Amino acid sequence: MAEKFEFGGEIVWRPTPAYIERSHLKRFMDQHGIVSYSELMTRSTSDIAWFTDAILKYLDIQFQRPYSQVVDLSEGIQWPKWCVGGKLNIAWNCVDKWATNPETRERPALIWEGEEGETRTLTYGELAAEVNRCANALRGLGLGKGDAIGLYMPMTPEICVALLAIAKIGGVILPLFSGYGVGAVVTRLADADAKALITADGFFRRGQVVPMKPVADAAAKQLPTLKHMVVLRRAGNEIHMENGRDHWWHELVPVQSDQADIEPTDAEDLLMIIYTSGTTGRPKGAVHTHCGFPVKSAQDMAFGMDVQPGDVIYWMTDMGWMMGPWLVFGATLLGATFFVYDGAPDYPGPDRLWALVARHRITALGISPTLVRSLIQHGDELVKQHDLSSIRLFGSTGEPWNPDPWMWLFEVVGEGKRPIINYSGGTEIAGGIVMGNPILPLKPAAFSAACPGMAADVVDENGRSVRNQVGELVIRAPWIGMTRGFWKDPQRYLDTYWSRFENVWVHGDWAAIDEDGMWYILGRSDDTIKVAGKRLGPAEVESVLVNHPAVAEAAAIGVPHEVKGNEVVCFCVLNPGYEPLETLRQALIEKVVEAMGKPLKPRELLFVSDLPKTRNAKVMRRIIRSAYLGEDPGDTSSLVNPEAVEEIRRAR
Repeated sequence: MAEKFEFGGEIVWRPTPAYIERSHLKRFMDQHGIVSYSELMTRSTSDIAWFTDAILKYLDIQFQRPYSQVVDLSEGIQWPKWCVGGKLNIAWNCVDKWATNPETRERPALIWEGEEGETRTLTYGELAAEVNRCANALRGLGLGKGDAIGLYMPMTPEICVALLAIAKIGGVILPLFSGYGVGAVVTRLADADAKALITADGFFRRGQVVPMKPVADAAAKQLPTLKHMVVLRRAGNEIHMENGRDHWWHELVPVQSDQADIEPTDAEDLLMIIYTSGTTGRPKGAVHTHCGFPVKSAQDMAFGMDVQPGDVIYWMTDMGWMMGPWLVFGATLLGATFFVYDGAPDYPGPDRLWALVARHRITALGISPTLVRSLIQHGDELVKQHDLSSIRLFGSTGEPWNPDPWMWLFEVVGEGKRPIINYSGGTEIAGGIVMGNPILPLKPAAFSAACPGMAADVVDENGRSVRNQVGELVIRAPWIGMTRGFWKDPQRYLDTYWSRFENVWVHGDWAAIDEDGMWYILGRSDDTIKVAGKRLGPAEVESVLVNHPAVAEAAAIGVPHEVKGNEVVCFCVLNPGYEPLETLRQALIEKVVEAMGKPLKPRELLFVSDLPKTRNAKVMRRIIRSAYLGEDPGDTSSLVNPEAVEEIRRAR
């Protein structure tokens, strides 16, 4: 049976008339005579064809040839076809539509800052010219429709230009995490038969140069299909350039014409393959199309983050994580401005993030719980030194919140009046399943509702809907952003999401819905700890630990026990000024016992200097568990700090 859910709280934010009246959501609902969010959810999930058509029209997605049918489910709910018969190249809607309009071509599209302090701004007209030059350069190398091109670059204007240029020529975008090693780059580019790679000499992190080109060179030696490498000069470090294969961006791109034809593509033509790491086996390549991922990105950015022309949205991300393409596609489809930063968020000081917000008047800020926890230790005064009045709302995704850091962001940075829009979904979703929004109230660490069009539910082990209980997060109807399967592996896609309950997508997260209809995501269901029959989400234990002033971060895992099934083992990263003393260890263990009960007393609590995380600050509990147990941790290529795994091995 599912455990009773007791993770709720009080409503701390209610939308003001100003938030409601300006919102995309209210505008959309008014257009369709919908008077409540619950009515919107019922209509959008019971009639997906109506809702999808309405979204495409609301976002003014312009087709080169109109679709004759919104969705075709003849091959089953697992394999829908969208915008049937439609011709659509999404690059037109992201760039050309705005650049060809005299009223919008001078609007800022992209603002960038580098760690070293350099800044650049591109209007939509300027962005269109750069995209066209890049498209012409790629075509000049013999690249075109259907060719897979890797993006292994730091977060610069050029990576955004390249993303859109690949779409414009009908190529296939392969975004790669900028911190990948050789093996991870090879695996993904080989899987997609990549013909080209766009990379950089290196990038800056905390004042140091991190080389990229040597990794790309080593990978290229193992990739027979790779014929071209375009290299951005970013850090100025010395690198090797191979004649005939390598091309400097600054020599190849700027000399091209700023006019370029757009490749005619079907709405369901392949646009992008984004790789996600699985617990076992090779990475999964989530397949996305021109009418899929970008449309879902823009819908969520509009309805959840309420981004509109004149707004500046910054989501702390790497292009190799889905939030990178999400940021570019979503903001440009909405005709808004997106901000990109290439550097460490706490360099040269821990207030760098707040300085960026103040300097560039960022209105929507996407930030991870892990970063918030690390910033708390520097005190409230660091925040108050900067003018953060431009912020309208915060966004957050990637991992579950603990209530205390959530409240710090809300009260100290947000002054108790700016909502935190929690967002949870995935690469295969092309955005969110659940999300806050500016017209519904908020509780700490909660999600206000499912996203419009997402027929989400929480079910028990028999597939029955449950409330006020922890259960599996599922989706009962298709949506336009859903992955079109895993690249070259359709069976794995079916096994991963569709094999548990008939015609129901099982996402792999534990979730709960409280008595007020608020949603909570409690971690991956494969992270769940079951002690003597009681199922425990890691976030519950971790919230107790980070509530102690000594603890900056925490992770809880379950390890085998012959009688109880599992026991809890905890890992804590301490704040500066605290020592890893035995008295502190015992105090933290007792704090968990007091909160969770004696049967859930941790078997062990270990102090470490860091927890294994991805670039988006997601704590990888499965890897922690494997390292602690001395097992093979599987795919660790997405980790930004692999040395943390070895520390855990040594600590056990």
